[in-house]
Amino acid sequence: MTAAQQLPRETDSWVVARPGRVDTGHPLVWERRPLSPPGPHEVLVEVEACGVCRTDLHLTEGDLSPKIPRCAPGHEVVGHVLAVGTAVEDFAVGDRAGVAWLAWTCGTCAYCRAGRENLCPRSRYTGWDRDGGYAGHLLADARYAYRLPDGPPAEELAPLLCAGIIGYRALERAELPPDGRLGIYGFGASAHLTAQLALARGARVDVFTRGAAARRLALELGADFAGDSYDPPPRPLDAAILFAPVGELVPVALAALDRGGTLSVAGIHLTDIPALNYQRHLFQERTLRSVTANTRADGHAYLAEAARTRPTVHVSRYPLLRADAALADLAADRVTGAAVLVTG
Repeated sequence: MTAAQQLPRETDSWVVARPGRVDTGHPLVWERRPLSPPGPHEVLVEVEACGVCRTDLHLTEGDLSPKIPRCAPGHEVVGHVLAVGTAVEDFAVGDRAGVAWLAWTCGTCAYCRAGRENLCPRSRYTGWDRDGGYAGHLLADARYAYRLPDGPPAEELAPLLCAGIIGYRALERAELPPDGRLGIYGFGASAHLTAQLALARGARVDVFTRGAAARRLALELGADFAGDSYDPPPRPLDAAILFAPVGELVPVALAALDRGGTLSVAGIHLTDIPALNYQRHLFQERTLRSVTANTRADGHAYLAEAARTRPTVHVSRYPLLRADAALADLAADRVTGAAVLVTG
């Protein structure tokens, strides 16, 4: 469809009406919303699938303050292009597109000019600053979207667009040495993809998570060890990534590092970190660093690496109409792997 009169003028969407607990507060509301034609740099995408990210849960429950009223969550979107703006060059009608977390950067600040657009003070994000993929359709800036192959199932591609990309950046930030030992704390959507990425690079992986099903999955995917979140590792770790949004695990993971090791914290939200003991947690050049969003270069690099290594994506499918149930299951740790909303 290319003519404006043929494009849908409305779409069905979940919106965060009033942030609150997903199990009791009913913060999500299903409603019919107007849909504008794409602007010069935008594409109109008909959604096939949208991953359910813990960031969506933080937004829905109010851990992250909404940037726009009645925002539609979702930033792991796979769909087909229905229309393109007048300035769009990289997409055509019918192309398969991926819409991810990073939605726009200014391109002129010192961070953008240095290739660090993830730190742009004016950056905007899908499903936070602009409506996301918990909907039948969405508009996205084509310059921040990804061309996706037509063959793989949409529900397997969707988690790659945030869980995969942010895991890639977290692994880079952890500075794992060649053939090193990586500790992963928490084992949800991002962690199960990152573990496979590290294993494909020759690393040894130890997993620490409270869920028995998640520990079984970690071992099935090739982890050397899978224990409880607070268990000590069988041997010191060269690097670690914290995916669980639990600040109490920061000193646990730091204490598990060998000399010179790095802990990267992958989440956008983290509960308070307890006091650290300098000798036990930081001395001997242990490093604690955060991970903030990603650059488009990260996205392209990870998607290319995933195309080569073909990670196994463990998916729990939910119809789009059950997005509230998917978030409730995520909040209660009832999801193993990745939860994905599907429109078909």
